[in-house]
Amino acid sequence: MTVRHPLAFPLGLVGMALLRGEAGEFPDEWVVHRIAEVRALLAAYDAGDLGGGQPVGQTDTVTGYRIWSATYDEFNPLIAVEQGPVRALIDRLPAGRALDAACGTGRWSAYLASRGHRVVGVDTSPDMLDRARAKVATATYTRAALTALPLPDDAVDLVVCALALPHVPDLRPVFAEFARVLGPGGRVITSDIHWQSLYLGGIASAVDGDAIQKRMPAGRYRPSDYLAAALPLGLQVTALQEPRWPPEVIGGGPVADRYARAATVAAYENTPAAIIWEFRLPGPGERPAEPTAPDGPRSLTPR
Repeated sequence: MTVRHPLAFPLGLVGMALLRGEAGEFPDEWVVHRIAEVRALLAAYDAGDLGGGQPVGQTDTVTGYRIWSATYDEFNPLIAVEQGPVRALIDRLPAGRALDAACGTGRWSAYLASRGHRVVGVDTSPDMLDRARAKVATATYTRAALTALPLPDDAVDLVVCALALPHVPDLRPVFAEFARVLGPGGRVITSDIHWQSLYLGGIASAVDGDAIQKRMPAGRYRPSDYLAAALPLGLQVTALQEPRWPPEVIGGGPVADRYARAATVAAYENTPAAIIWEFRLPGPGERPAEPTAPDGPRSLTPR
C-alpha cells in the first residue's frame, strides 16, 4: 500500500506543461502563469484545502473488474476517443466469425453482432461476462485467458481486443494465440490506452469497499513492442492510429482543474490517448498487402 500525495498529480501536470513551454510551444508570459499555478497549489496545500494523502493499493484484474463491472458502461473518456476509429475499421470488413477477446461487458460483442458477425467472447472476469451475456444473447461466452483461447486453429475471421493488453505481462503469447485462431486473410484489431497517457492518470483502477483505490496491472507497451509480438507470426500491419485527447474530454480531476486548468489542458493537448492497430494474416503464398490509409487527420499509418 502506498499513499498518494495530494500535490503529486496536479504538480506533475503543471510540470509537463512547463516542459512544453520550455520547448517553445508557448510564450514566456504563459510560462509565468504556470509558475503562478504552482504557487497557488502549494498555498492551497499549506492551508489544508487539499486534504491529506490517499492510500493506493494494487489488485489483479479479476478482483478489479468485479468492482468496476457495475459502472464500466458509464461514460469513459478513453472509450469516447477509441470507439470511432475501431468502428471504422470493423465497418470495412465483411461479416464472419469474430472473437471478442477480453470482451468485458460486451461492448464490442454487441457492435460486432449488429454488423452481422457470429461472436464468441472470452474474458477472465466472471462479473464482466455476466454483463456481456445479458447484453448480447446471441454470442457465446467463455471464461478464459488471452494466452489460452478456447478455440481451434483457424476458427475466426476477426479478433477484436479492446483496452486489455496493458494488463498482460507479455504481448508475445497473446499475439501467438490471436494468430493461431485466426484464419488466412483474417484481421486482428486491438485498441489500448497509449503508454504516454498512462502517466496522465490513465492506469485502470477500482475503488474497493473501504474506499481505497486499487490499481490493476498496466504495462507500458511501445509501438515497437506490438510489432515485436506480431510480425514474427506473419501478421502484417494494415493500419495504425494514435488518436489524441480532444478538448471536450480533457480533465485532471477537481484539484488540477480548479488550480491549474490551463496547465492541465496543455499537458493532455496533442498527447496520444489510444493506440489502435489492425493486423492481417495473409494466406499461404500471398504477397504482402499495402497498408490502407486510416480515417481522420490524427492518424498514422506505416508505409
